[in-house]
Amino acid sequence: MIRNFWLPCIVVVQLVPLLQAANPQPNIILLISDDQRSDTIAALGNDTIQTPNLDSLVKLGTSFTRATCGNPLCVPARAELLSGQTGFRNGVHPPNNKPDLTHTTLAQALTNGGYNTYWVGKWMIAGRPSTRGFQESLGLFASGKRPAQPQYDAAGRVVTGYRGWMFQTDDRQLFPEQGVGLTPDIESKFADAAIEFISRKSTKPYFLQVNFTAPHDPLLNPPDWDDTYTAKDMPLPENFRAKHPFDHGNFSGRDEMLNPWPRKKKDIQRDLVTYYRVISYMDQQIGRILDALKQTDPELNNTIIIFTSDHGLAIGSHGLMGKQNMYEHTIGIPLLFTGVNIPRGEQRSAQCYLRDLYPTICELADVEVLPAVEATSLMPILRNELKEVYPFIIGYYHDQQRMIRMQNWKYIYYPKANREQLFHLSADPHEMRDLSNSKRATRVKEQLREEMIVWLQNHGDSMFSAVNSDE
Repeated sequence: MIRNFWLPCIVVVQLVPLLQAANPQPNIILLISDDQRSDTIAALGNDTIQTPNLDSLVKLGTSFTRATCGNPLCVPARAELLSGQTGFRNGVHPPNNKPDLTHTTLAQALTNGGYNTYWVGKWMIAGRPSTRGFQESLGLFASGKRPAQPQYDAAGRVVTGYRGWMFQTDDRQLFPEQGVGLTPDIESKFADAAIEFISRKSTKPYFLQVNFTAPHDPLLNPPDWDDTYTAKDMPLPENFRAKHPFDHGNFSGRDEMLNPWPRKKKDIQRDLVTYYRVISYMDQQIGRILDALKQTDPELNNTIIIFTSDHGLAIGSHGLMGKQNMYEHTIGIPLLFTGVNIPRGEQRSAQCYLRDLYPTICELADVEVLPAVEATSLMPILRNELKEVYPFIIGYYHDQQRMIRMQNWKYIYYPKANREQLFHLSADPHEMRDLSNSKRATRVKEQLREEMIVWLQNHGDSMFSAVNSDE
């Protein structure tokens, strides 16, 4: 049975420093990868991958081990971060998918609070960086023109992701000579742009958001990593399956078409090799950014670095390839904080969302958080004042999936497939034993479903309006 979580969280007696910047407003660097599973950092338990620079952020800072994205898809996940709101409130969720441009974005809040705001890398949100609060962009990578000839990934497959994307200016001057679509060395170009911003002198603090494309497909072998990792030595995910037991709502999606059904172990191992190489290469470029930062703030006395991803990826887990699912490998995201007054070498198991970075960054920057922001600051967790800020977390994908994770339980509902799943995560962390038909777990399932529906109703999910809530 699930105990009532609405009890006051225990306040830890010994508190770390108040996490106030040495100067009133620290420089803040937000590094975001694309489709990176939370289990792909060596210092957090992956014995295969090489990520020395992310490892250093883990050792010098605080890691959140149960961070999630609310909606595991690139555009809505990033829109939630930018707005601090769920997709039901910011508009970036079916059936409308029209962002509310009147809301103050994170970048606008920081600009109004005295920051220079800089954008680097992937742009996949309505508008342009300049219209969403960023004062300047370098290394801007966004949709451009489709190539005349097909392109191929490292496995010889025709490229279907990032087709025709190009480097460009905020006013859409395109630079096809720098590559059309993803290129093997693209992460280095993002690092170059970030280093240029970091090297500038200014009397104002800066917020720099660096958006890598790694390790999103198409998977291309990056420079100098061809001899690292081999398919025969690449471990499969613990929850590898040849096929998902039912259509979860995206069987015909682009991601799921990257490998044939049933999934073959050799195909997944081959793709994981390239996936790991791309992550390691991105890590190498993060190292370059950190080296540049040492030239301006060697001891991180006035800088905070945050690393995260928009969501994870299945890539063979549960028989899936893409991110459109509610399993831990996909809703889970890496989340690392390092810098001035951040506790060193510590971990936090508090459940939280990607969108919580909006109020957290504002609090770090001493900038007002407006009432329209739905997300919750993680500062009480970082300061070790609270163990949790949420009694549970909720996930959603289109009209196909809804999920609640409370304590050690997870309930997933598939409206279109008329299916349910129930997992006990402490006993079954890889989510391989569905307990939804267990009579012993009926009460738990019903309680989780009720909590989930009430939350979705309160946050504007049209699927669970008051009219159909009893169905």
